[in-house]
Amino acid sequence: MSHVVITSLFWKFLERVGTQIIQFIIQIILARLILPSEYGVISILTIFISITTVFIESGFSTAILQKKDVNELDYNTSFVTSSLIAVCMYIILFLAAPFIASFYQIDILCKVIRISSVILIIGAYNSVQITKVSKEMNFKRLFHYSLISVIVSGLLGIASAYYGLGVWALVIQQISQKAVLGVVMTFSLRWIPKLQFSNDSFQNLFSFGSKLLISNLINTVYNNIYGLVIGRIYNSECLGYYNRADQFPSMIVNNVNGSLQSVMLPVLSSKQDVLEDVKNTMRKTIKLSCYFIFPLMFGLLACSDLVVELFLTEKWLPCVPFMQLLCISYSFYPLHTVNLQTINALGRSDIFLKLEVIKKTIGIFVLCISFTLGIYYMVASQAFISILSSFINAKPNKQLLNYSFREQIKDIFPAFLSASVMSLAIILVNLTIDGFIYIKLPFDIAMGIVIYLSMSKLLKINEFNQILLFAQEVIKNGK
Repeated sequence: MSHVVITSLFWKFLERVGTQIIQFIIQIILARLILPSEYGVISILTIFISITTVFIESGFSTAILQKKDVNELDYNTSFVTSSLIAVCMYIILFLAAPFIASFYQIDILCKVIRISSVILIIGAYNSVQITKVSKEMNFKRLFHYSLISVIVSGLLGIASAYYGLGVWALVIQQISQKAVLGVVMTFSLRWIPKLQFSNDSFQNLFSFGSKLLISNLINTVYNNIYGLVIGRIYNSECLGYYNRADQFPSMIVNNVNGSLQSVMLPVLSSKQDVLEDVKNTMRKTIKLSCYFIFPLMFGLLACSDLVVELFLTEKWLPCVPFMQLLCISYSFYPLHTVNLQTINALGRSDIFLKLEVIKKTIGIFVLCISFTLGIYYMVASQAFISILSSFINAKPNKQLLNYSFREQIKDIFPAFLSASVMSLAIILVNLTIDGFIYIKLPFDIAMGIVIYLSMSKLLKINEFNQILLFAQEVIKNGK
């Protein structure tokens, strides 16, 4: 990897890890101050915000990142379009709020949605700034911006929760994070998008971005449909447990896997004319991602009860089974994201859309069967679909790059086997030995690291050596 890629990856990883760790600590504090039912209310809000955000931030941002030559008119056209869509989405949510509150039988949800939806308009402005920074691969700046916004909004949220504002503490935290990020970027970058619109630029970005927008919309609706069903069929408290269970594995995957993918899309796009280079970069990314993700997910699965009790207290223990099933699901995310990012980098958003339609059709069918059996079967079906989707996402790259699913499995199997042995050992030890939680969890982590690294050496996995070389280059070039 070049020095630019290494430096960008370092700062992107630091941006995700640094902000997510702080955000994680903040969420832990808030979870101790706020009831699971109140988290459930915010979880329902987040679902609708996530779906409407797709129309604003998806498609055009990725189209700009994929495009080789981008000018100011492209950024401004993206801003104008995103802003108009944001206003429309806000009006829709404002008018729909009473009906949503009635559907879930939660009166306060109406006011929460109407106030929190201002995030959409702020996000439209922020997305253009973030896209510009990402296109220039200046992730060091993005790290600083994100860090400031997370710290300020977190302190406001904790203070609000401490004084008994409950669900409104979470609303204050979410809105302030977006607002602070926008203010900091504006004063630091000294770049403000203008009210300029070009039909040619719009058509160019839309031809690629529209397919991604539809794909991301399908994907976002599908990913949140479990929360929609749980919140309606069961209750907001149960949804709160599911949401907190998702927090731990999703944080890990978004930090490690998300950092790699954020940097790899512009890198792969720059190499799209040399398919052999694309394949080599893709292969290294898959192996490196899985080498990190597998032990983290399998390790969390093995000691999830200890993690929940230590960080969230005993009142959150019902979320443990959900967390274990979600760890299995998230384990295969590197295969999903690398395959899909490669397809996008090659400009084949048509294939991307086709894959999303196929996967989500199968997923909805499985969901319709599983929800009749119970909530645990619903969550388990996510793990099943994740494994199946790994094969579906990999299939086009057999034709595009001659990199088959069988080759990918062969590349990641040593890491998978090492993580499985590590996880099994931790589970067996926890079943046979009782201990104080503050001693038992650190012991599990230390034992897991020793077993995983030993297995890596036994199976001659060279990713660890690559990590050391990577770290040396970061120290040399990442300043």
